[in-house]
Amino acid sequence: MSEFKTYHPIVNFVYFVFAIGFSCFFMHPVCLCISLVSGFTYSVMLKGKKAIKTNLIYMLPMLLMMALINPAFNHEGVTIIEYLPSGNPLTLESIIYGLCAAVMIVSVVCHFSCYNEVMTSDKFIYLFGKIIPSMSLIISMTLRFVPKFASQLKVVTNAQRCMGRDVSNGSIIKCAKNGLNIMSIMTTWSLENAIETADSMKSRGYGIPGRTAFSIFTFDKRDKKTLVCILLLGIYTLAGNLMGEMDFRFFPSMKMAEVSVFGISVFVAYLLLCICPIIIELWEVRKWKALRSKI
Repeated sequence: MSEFKTYHPIVNFVYFVFAIGFSCFFMHPVCLCISLVSGFTYSVMLKGKKAIKTNLIYMLPMLLMMALINPAFNHEGVTIIEYLPSGNPLTLESIIYGLCAAVMIVSVVCHFSCYNEVMTSDKFIYLFGKIIPSMSLIISMTLRFVPKFASQLKVVTNAQRCMGRDVSNGSIIKCAKNGLNIMSIMTTWSLENAIETADSMKSRGYGIPGRTAFSIFTFDKRDKKTLVCILLLGIYTLAGNLMGEMDFRFFPSMKMAEVSVFGISVFVAYLLLCICPIIIELWEVRKWKALRSKI
């Protein structure tokens, strides 16, 4: 079990707001590398070998595909490598920009996969249930829907395969009919599941003024210290970015902000922010090993 999961929901949520938000907007290559490595590492710590397999099978091809597609359509830049058969130039700046954009998307996906593991629906509703009860329920259901839909799709596909209605065998028309049948089943299941959830929440009085909810979350000293550290690192990184220390220009030529002591400290703060859960996990493993050695 992940130790960072046991922290208060506000600590988890604030961390992912900073991590995902910064990953979406920081295009400096150093920031992108920090975000990608930290997101990938933490996803492996949460999911084990499954995360490695998923990232290599899906993320790596997506990264390469996006890095190759961008130069085919984006011809800005002054460093011309060669000319394409269409006559448009292939520039170094467009290649680097495509690679950075691909790394940004992959790192955001990695952070979101970690978010789905750590921020459960109970935590999200605990944070926003009283403020925006309907919206928090919808968002929670949406985030939960994708993995639940994939699991149900696997069950339906296996059942259809046992009846000889597999989408991988037979003629194209037969495969298409079987695929449409599976899609029809999944659509019906999705609608029924949504109605059942809505009726269940309504019968429990969800959204009624004055309704109380059971919660097992407590905000202790450990959560307070961690939240303060995350806020300080996040605010310091944001301030450094607003002051131009993380600026990086791709077009017409690549240019970055001048290196300074303050700029280096901003990158260090961003690194510490991104690896905060990793530090927590490693620290707990160290504590556990120390306790076992004393037995």
